[in-house]
Amino acid sequence: MKVRFWGTRGSIATPGPETNYFGGNTSCVEVTTNDGGLLIFDCGTGAHRLAVSLMAQAKKPIDANILLGHTHWDHIQGFPFFSPAFVKGNSVTIYGPQGSRGSLHDVLAGQMEFTYFPIELNQLPAAITYHELTEGVHAIGGALVATQFLNHPAMTVGYRVEADGVALVYLVDHEPYSDELWRAGAEPGRIDSILHDGDHRHAKFMADADLVIHDAQYTPEEYPAKKTWGHSTYEYAVQIAAAAGVRNIALTHHDPGHADHFVADIERRARRLALQLGTGLDVFCAYEGCELVLEPRSTLKPFVTAKPLQAAVAERRYRVLVVDDEPDMVAIIARALEEQYTVCQAASGPEALRMIDEHIPDLVVLDYKMTGMDGLAVMNTLRAKPETVSLPVLMLTAMSDEPSTRAGFDAGVTDYLTKPFSIPQLSARVRVCLARTEGP
Repeated sequence: MKVRFWGTRGSIATPGPETNYFGGNTSCVEVTTNDGGLLIFDCGTGAHRLAVSLMAQAKKPIDANILLGHTHWDHIQGFPFFSPAFVKGNSVTIYGPQGSRGSLHDVLAGQMEFTYFPIELNQLPAAITYHELTEGVHAIGGALVATQFLNHPAMTVGYRVEADGVALVYLVDHEPYSDELWRAGAEPGRIDSILHDGDHRHAKFMADADLVIHDAQYTPEEYPAKKTWGHSTYEYAVQIAAAAGVRNIALTHHDPGHADHFVADIERRARRLALQLGTGLDVFCAYEGCELVLEPRSTLKPFVTAKPLQAAVAERRYRVLVVDDEPDMVAIIARALEEQYTVCQAASGPEALRMIDEHIPDLVVLDYKMTGMDGLAVMNTLRAKPETVSLPVLMLTAMSDEPSTRAGFDAGVTDYLTKPFSIPQLSARVRVCLARTEGP
């Protein structure tokens, strides 16, 4: 399997003398399998130079698979300049997460409206098809590809590709689920010691991979001011990859404010941390033009063991119960969700339980600390009843400490989101909870 980086920058392209080495183009990674399968991860401005290369080498029609982590502008703005789409006989299959406000076609068509671009999407001669994904296993470009939701203020998926005897994982635009990575009293550096279920799931998704391409936009010093923006630190990426037994990690999505010397310092710090962890993890910061060949190995432990399958979220209006004893917080959450869902409200734990007995919702958004009956007591009651033992519950709390987080998951919450949170972040986590509880 061959890998080449065409764009490594996050948020906005930053060309210039200070970004010449690591690159100024936004996210785009080319992966080719031994049987000629072409997978393109994200279609930022780096896709333009990739397209030029593909056209120059083409001896037969191009069959490209574009796998978008999500549809924020820095990940799609290269598509109007992806020249294979302008050639009849070529085919372009575009994949992206289900659950955004618009379809993949509509989003891509929107940035190519005549107001913004001289050629509209429906005028492109190549055969273009679209597939909206939730979590599952898919056959793409001759490879098995698993998808898993990431933690970002938009519906975002990560991809794990298994082909040619290797595993590659692409995890861009992802933020830690918890301020604390390890459970108190557990041995740090082990997957089983990870505190938050979301971070635990994230580590298992990359386990034993030959190469992980991971968001590392911020330093640990920068992160507190950027929390809820949907990006990671190099420290988080390296620690979780080391725990997962990853062999190589490429740190990417470099901040537009980070010049080459700054990114180089991040690389030095990340390598120092990896050495301290002692797992043999090789760390580098991705740079434009970087090419890698991943050699097959017989010891690979496959993550993808199922046949291609995608569990789709049903097209219906979900019913969400919001439980909080603070009227202002209930109003904020209700306004954020009512456009997409039917929202009911409860001002206390006992009121919520009465409402659930009368009509079980599809999801409960539950505050942890409430007067009288708190969120943990509500959870204990719900999980004791067969009819609500699997009811998805998103717990909201200002308590991000390790004991409180652990208590929430021990009580059976589906997800645990700390305050303050952004409205897009809340909306994405609600959608993910619903998607994960749907059957195929």
